[in-house]
Amino acid sequence: MIEFKEVELSDRQWARELLSYSGFRGCEYTFGNNFMWQCVFYTKIARYKDFYLIKSGNGGYFFPAGRGDLREAVEALRKNAAEDGEALRFVTMNRASMQWLCENYPDEFEFSTDRAFYDYIYNFADLSELKGKKYHSKRNFINRLRMNNWCYEPITAKNISECLCMNERWLKECETAGNAVADNKGLIRENCVVNTGLEHFFDLGFSGGLIRIDGEVVAFTFGEPVAGDTFVVHAEKAFARIPGAYPAINNEFVNNACADYDYINREEDMGLENLRKAKMSYHPAFLEEKYRAVSKN
Repeated sequence: MIEFKEVELSDRQWARELLSYSGFRGCEYTFGNNFMWQCVFYTKIARYKDFYLIKSGNGGYFFPAGRGDLREAVEALRKNAAEDGEALRFVTMNRASMQWLCENYPDEFEFSTDRAFYDYIYNFADLSELKGKKYHSKRNFINRLRMNNWCYEPITAKNISECLCMNERWLKECETAGNAVADNKGLIRENCVVNTGLEHFFDLGFSGGLIRIDGEVVAFTFGEPVAGDTFVVHAEKAFARIPGAYPAINNEFVNNACADYDYINREEDMGLENLRKAKMSYHPAFLEEKYRAVSKN
């Protein structure tokens, strides 16, 4: 039986190496994501030869990431599921992985999908330059923010504590404003996950940036590479009371930290209408589709 374990910082090097072999663009195929969210999803990981295996708390698996005999890895997971008295179930995979299953296991899996968990992938140049009429409002908001006494900084050991403080103030401001999503347990849960990312920021090898106005941190963001040509943004926070803070931190971070990548993954919208509207307003190059599969046998 495959021995799955908790995600530990000491796993970072080998995990990222195996993840790099597949080059999956989904945000869940990053070590940082697995580490930060394990307290929510009870994620476990394992190494099977040159494959990085992920098991979610509900008993399903992520499609194997790595190199070698993929069919052997799938069969190893099937055996592991059988020993747990369950059918093999994949909780996430991209379109190419779904097609591989269809070709190698014809009529053996039932597939489903959910638009709420598709990742939004943007061209670097679009987010960097914000050219054209479609980004007119974004440029206006950013110009409005730049009328203040503002500056952008990378996240460092000297200022990361200010990001942690801002994250807590951000949640309190949502609650004070009576924001509808403030009652959502998912928001509080996400706040804790972001704190975990900040607390282990340097151990996880994250890159991040922040914006100050009159010395106060009013926005921050951070993430990590997810594929050779793609950078994934794990977190982005800004005070709603500061017009232009969100588009400004997005634009500044992309220009200062992501120039080596063709694409920026800004993760999913979780089916939240306002979040979907905001992500669509940046005009994604494409959506990274995600699928689930359950073995009929």
